[in-house]
Amino acid sequence: MTLTLYAHPFSSYCQKVLIALYENGTPFEYRTLGDEQSGAELEALWPIKKFPVLVDRGRTVIEASIIIEHLGLHHPGPVRLVPEDPREALEVRLMDRFFDNYVMTPMQKIVADRIRPEQDRDSFGVAEARTMLDRAYGWLDGTLAEREWAAGSTFSLADCAAAPSLFYADWAHPIGEAFARVRNYRQTLLARSSFARAVDEARPYRPFFPLGAPDRD
Repeated sequence: MTLTLYAHPFSSYCQKVLIALYENGTPFEYRTLGDEQSGAELEALWPIKKFPVLVDRGRTVIEASIIIEHLGLHHPGPVRLVPEDPREALEVRLMDRFFDNYVMTPMQKIVADRIRPEQDRDSFGVAEARTMLDRAYGWLDGTLAEREWAAGSTFSLADCAAAPSLFYADWAHPIGEAFARVRNYRQTLLARSSFARAVDEARPYRPFFPLGAPDRD
């Protein structure tokens, strides 16, 4: 087996890569992080110690979006997650950045703040993050008016980013009823077999969600 993925099932960015792997049935060794040995292996590969990290025949590949692009180039499958057409690919990459920067990032701000000691919490920063999420939900709701998937008519890298970001964002700052298209899109993503598998693998870790995981999804 040529691929080894260092990841944790409950991590949103790890789920992003897992969706891509599951979409194409790409075989890989799953090195689940959380014990001393796997952590030491990760640090030796990538001293920053952020994950996921993919090892492909001795080459270390970092960052979820880059890993997915690497898979498309070196281990292509039936589901092409980055279009061949450069204009379509640009839209996919734009939406991928949107979900990472304007949904995933503020969601993580809210979650991380809860982990801090109470005296060190940043109520102003959390309020800003919630405002950003509402703006992101609103923009996305309009963008989805004429799209089946995040970047058009086909499932792509953008949807790999959207699934975990919207999944956890709705837990941290619920998607309001005014954003019906976003709510429906989130449900469509949950019904996708690749993401459903990632969600199921992460279920045992729900008690660790700092805000308290809702009894749904």
